[in-house]
Formats: sequence, structure tokens, C-alpha cells
Amino acid sequence: MSSPNRLLARRAGIDTYQQAVVYMRSDCAVCRAEGFQSQAQVEVIAKGRHLFAILHQVNSDWLRGDEIALSEAAWALMGAAEGEELVVRHPPILDSLAHLRSKVHGGRLDYAALRALMEDVSRGRLPDIHLASFVTVCAGRGLDLDETVALTRAMVDVGERIDWGVSPVMDKHCIGGLPGNRTTLLVVPIIAACGLVMPKTSSRAITSAAGTADVMETLAPVDLDLPAMRRVVEREGGCIACGNAMRISPADDMLIRVERPLGIDSEGLMVASILSKKAAMGSQRVLIDIPVGPLAKVRSDAAAGQLSHSLVSVGAALGLQVQAVFTDGSQPVGRGVGPALEAMDVMAVLERAADAPADLRERALLLAGLLLELAGKAAPGTGNALARAVLDDGRALARFIAICEAQGGLRVPPKAAHTHCVTAPAAGAVAGIDTRLVARMAKLAGAPRDPAAGASMHVRVQDRVARGQPLFTLHAGSLGELQYALSFVRSQLPVVRIGAVS
Repeated sequence: MSSPNRLLARRAGIDTYQQAVVYMRSDCAVCRAEGFQSQAQVEVIAKGRHLFAILHQVNSDWLRGDEIALSEAAWALMGAAEGEELVVRHPPILDSLAHLRSKVHGGRLDYAALRALMEDVSRGRLPDIHLASFVTVCAGRGLDLDETVALTRAMVDVGERIDWGVSPVMDKHCIGGLPGNRTTLLVVPIIAACGLVMPKTSSRAITSAAGTADVMETLAPVDLDLPAMRRVVEREGGCIACGNAMRISPADDMLIRVERPLGIDSEGLMVASILSKKAAMGSQRVLIDIPVGPLAKVRSDAAAGQLSHSLVSVGAALGLQVQAVFTDGSQPVGRGVGPALEAMDVMAVLERAADAPADLRERALLLAGLLLELAGKAAPGTGNALARAVLDDGRALARFIAICEAQGGLRVPPKAAHTHCVTAPAAGAVAGIDTRLVARMAKLAGAPRDPAAGASMHVRVQDRVARGQPLFTLHAGSLGELQYALSFVRSQLPVVRIGAVS
């Protein structure tokens, strides 16, 4: 070895999600020379490429003393080759940590401070413990409107920003937390068929049974890079792609990674997350769907009103025209919960099937109609009728198929190998459906890891049911997963609550 701080790259094959982790023997020359300890942050360098990673020390012969093993996330970020020589050293001291400490002690952060923080966040320079402290203090002490605007602007400025060269560029977002609410796959083709531009990027599921990108992926490829996405949008007027493949508000991606395990979803960070992505994507007019319900993310009209005010105000400060709409968040939307099952619902609506879920259809028409009015394509109060005509005459289906073909080809969603129907234990009326339990049982059945897995709902709130009538069906790829989900269902309060007929 030419220097004591050089080690040979090795792929560990260990999934650490999005966190970059490296593994070194505790008795290797670098650890001894640099005084590294487990959980220390280190900087790894090779041919001008820099990676900041957390060190885990190894006391085992699976790793040689002249090797450094990289987790899957670190390997992808570093772009290393097996046996490549890597320099390992202490990372530079970050000035931005002083701003974080200021916020912890009650200070307010201006744009310059937040820009410095987001720059380091986006480049992976801050360990998760510091990211977690930032998320926590923003939730605990909160962000005022000026700080939220500054944070949103900083998150945009440290990533790529797209200019589509046309106006208006339309977009929508749902706050989330509602199983089956897959309106994006219906709204985008309706809007694009009306001659408008709607480049939609969506996320994969993190804690839910399906994300929009997971559902779309059962119908067409979604991992488009920026040039590919631009080609699709220029050709068809819209796309439904996974935003993870592009450097769009990268600081937001890093913050989300630590927000989810903490279970923290504060208003200021939520607003900055949503609008930074929209601004970076070049969107100009944005509709925000806020489901309101007892188990939804937003549980009251008052909370929805406050969130709406923040979204509109911050959007205006960034030059975005934002409109919010409150929708029913009391029960799942459509029938399917899980990527393929939700995709089947979407296709049933697009194909105008007789048994297509009416609630999904009407919710999508509501949102598409408001977007058409926001774009000036329809007069106030007439957007829903235009959206309905585009869906009913087949233009939306034709445009959706064209978008799928442009993204790499239309696919047929898979079906699960095993199913089990859960029936009503007694006659009565459906008094409530626990949306959180619905999502949980679908995940235990294998969704979204197995795209065919999940649950399909057969009833809605206020439906009358007879004893033995199907309530929902579980779908799984193996009998073991099916039994696991069923055991969960049987151990909980009823997923579907049956009450007396009034």
C-alpha cells in the first residue's frame, strides 16, 4: 500500500437503505492511524469522488485488514470498482452545524443558514444523528412562515431545477395516508389529453402498502432519468415517473429518510418537502389534495385550513400558484390496496368498466376538473364536466397508454398466487373501516415488496351486509405471508366494523 490511509474497495452486499455505511477492521492500519471508532463519520475519496459515510468496525476474518467494505447505498453513491484504491480520512469540520445548534437553542434561521445546512444535507455530509436533531427541533420548536419559505427555497437551490419552456406547467400532490388513493394515474392523462403539460414525479412507498411509483411500475417503467422524462413529456404532455432517479430537491430525500423512522411529520417540513419538489420540477400551478379523516394525516377541517394557508403562502413566495382541496379521508379509496390491485382499479376506471370503483373515478374527476380550471382550460365550475368528457370518450385511456408506451411499454399487472376472503361475522351495516389496519394487513401480506400482494375491499361505509358476506380479500405470494396477514387480522380490533342497521 502506498499510504496508511488507503484501502481496497469491496462490495459488502449489505442493505442499509439510503444511508452510506462502510466497514473496516478495527485493527487495520487506517483505524489505528486515524483513531477511528464505530459510528464515526469518515470521508472516502477516489479519483475526485467523495463520499461521507458512517463507519462500522469489524472483528472478523470476512474482511481483510487492507480492505474497506461498502454497503449497497455507499457502493452506488461512490461508484467504486472491486479492488479500487480508496483514501479514507476524517471529514472536514462543518460550519453548518453551528446553525443547527442555534436552532436547537431557540434561534431563528435565515436563508443563508438554511442554505448552508441544506447544502451539507444534500451532499450527505451530515450523519443521521444530526439530521434527526434537525427534524426534531423543527417539529418541536416549529418553523415560522419566513423560515419555511427560506427552507423551501434552500432545498430547491441545492438541487437541479427544470425549465419546461412552456406555461402553465401543472402538478398535483396528495398529503397521503389514505389507502388506494391513486388518482394521479387518472388525472395526468386527462390533463395531458386536454393539451396541458403535467410532468408528474412520485415516490415509492416507505410506510404505506403502495406509493404512486409502485403502482405505475406494474403498468410501465418509472425509473426515468431527466433526459428520458423530458422526452416523454415533450411527446405526450405528461409522465408518471419515480423522482428518486433525479436530483430533484435531494436534501428533501435525505430528510425524509430520517423523518419516517421517527414518525415525525411537522407542518413546516411537510410544506417545504412538497413545494421544494414542485418548484424544482418546474411546476407553476399546483393542486394539493388534503384528505381529512379521523385516521388520516390531517384529522380536522381546522388543521386542514392551517395547512392549506401555509401551502398557499409559501407557494406564493416561491412564485407558485397553489390551491388546496379537502377530500374525504374516512375510508380507503377504490377497492385495491397494493401496487397491482390499485393499478387494476385505475385501468377499470380508464376503460370505463361497469364495475370500476365509482369513488376513485369521482375523486379523480374532481381533482382533474379543478386543475383544468386552475390552468384556465375550463371556466370556473365547468372543469369537472370537461374532465368527465375526456374520460368517457376514451381520450384519457388513449393518452395513458401512450404515456406508458413512451416510458418503456405498457404492462399487465401481476396477480397473487394465494387469496383468502374475510367475511362478515354478523348482519348489519358497515359503521367504519380502519384505514391504518387496512394498510397494515396489506403490507403484512407482502405489499409493496411483492407488487401483486395486498388487499381488495368489497364494502364501503354505510353498506348493509349479511352474515357471511365478503368484506375484503387478502392477496399474497406465499401461504406463509397469507397466514401471517390473517393472524394479524384476527388479533386486532375489526378492520371493518359492523354495526346495527339504523
